[in-house]
Amino acid sequence: MNFDYDLFVIGGGSGGVRAARVAASETGAKVGLAEDDRYGGTCVIRGCVPKKLMVFASEYGEMASEARSYGWDIGDGDFNWTTFRGKLNAELDRLEGVYRKLLANAGVTTYDARAIIKDAHTITLSSGEDITAKHILVATGGRPVRPERENADLGIVSDDIFHLDELPKSILIIGGGYIACEFACIMHGLGVEVTQYYRGAQVLRGFDEEGRGLVAESMRERGIDLHTGTDIIEMGPAGPGGKAGDPVRVKATNGSERVFDTVLFATGRAPNSDNMGLEEVGITLGRKGQIEVDEYSQTAVPSIYAIGDVTDRVNLTPVAIREGMAFVETVFRGNPTPVDHELIASAIFTQPEFGTVGLSEEAAAEQEPIEVYCTSFRPMQTAFADKPDRVMMKLVVSKASRRVLGCHIVAPNAGEMIQLAGIAVKMGATKEDFDRTVAVHPTMSEEIVTMKTPIRTA
Repeated sequence: MNFDYDLFVIGGGSGGVRAARVAASETGAKVGLAEDDRYGGTCVIRGCVPKKLMVFASEYGEMASEARSYGWDIGDGDFNWTTFRGKLNAELDRLEGVYRKLLANAGVTTYDARAIIKDAHTITLSSGEDITAKHILVATGGRPVRPERENADLGIVSDDIFHLDELPKSILIIGGGYIACEFACIMHGLGVEVTQYYRGAQVLRGFDEEGRGLVAESMRERGIDLHTGTDIIEMGPAGPGGKAGDPVRVKATNGSERVFDTVLFATGRAPNSDNMGLEEVGITLGRKGQIEVDEYSQTAVPSIYAIGDVTDRVNLTPVAIREGMAFVETVFRGNPTPVDHELIASAIFTQPEFGTVGLSEEAAAEQEPIEVYCTSFRPMQTAFADKPDRVMMKLVVSKASRRVLGCHIVAPNAGEMIQLAGIAVKMGATKEDFDRTVAVHPTMSEEIVTMKTPIRTA
């Protein structure tokens, strides 16, 4: 059978674009791609990139007071959301243009349309056109979801926060995951009065217990009104209006009843797999709607593959890109390549940041006997400015093999540090390998190689 394309990709995010352009430019495949929103996907348009730019913006607020401690005669300034948002939108437009150009230069034919799957080799576009392909790759990503509760439509989600006409004076953030905590720190740094409710006992569930505790403590010290073990009982409009982003009256389980200018739900994400015809053609979906795939990203329909957040494996941009590359290697180069999801380093861009790779102390202790090397201290830069900030460095070590099973850093720029530590952990470095490494002094990170005695065993 003659197909219109060797490969048709549904989704123009980081994973789909990488797979499409590499298949086209490096293997000679004829490739088409459909995207019904902006090219660049969650990461570039409504996730990692604009969020990190907001992180940078939010960190300048404390620089003036810190600089005065170092002898600089600098006055406090005001943050101008309109100026920042204009530059942010221009940068996102530029990046979207880069993505479109990369696809065009690789010879990929693009369609600005929604695509659904008609059968194992046919895609129907929202334009009404049917397109056939030997292989189909679904890379539609995920989306933030509101909880199912009365008046939830009054709250915004993370996608909306980049499009606010003006910054609210107060915001309630519901949730305790990394998105909730990052935006709590961002909004506080931009001068917004931030309250955060999380129904669990501690924020950042699943991360190292000691690290998440220090992040929560630091957030409270900075002035974020963080309440754990707390959820909302009811919410409703505080006045006329009643649309998302308008003031909301909230009653909480902690007995408070308050009005907030904005309520942000950061309570979870869902795969973008709805109304795509997936189950009708035989693709298996999981309980959350994720596309079930094997280690080669292949679905139950042999000609259809899926990568990225829509599979709900490890929902990180670099992982989606790796999955896209492995797909091309498997399907177009005849070299079956499973995706390696072990020991992936990641960072939470709170203030301070939380970098992590490998097992938490709690997970490692359940697996085997371990030693824990940990230190917490006031770093030189902020201690000199009489700030209470603390950082943490932790290594979780196997007693039997001496391998470092986990490395956890809570500190400014922890994301930069954990990338390099991740190389050592991925290579299987032992505690003695860390010990043999001479410290770079004076730095915070030198503590990673100078901790000689375990503080506890388990």
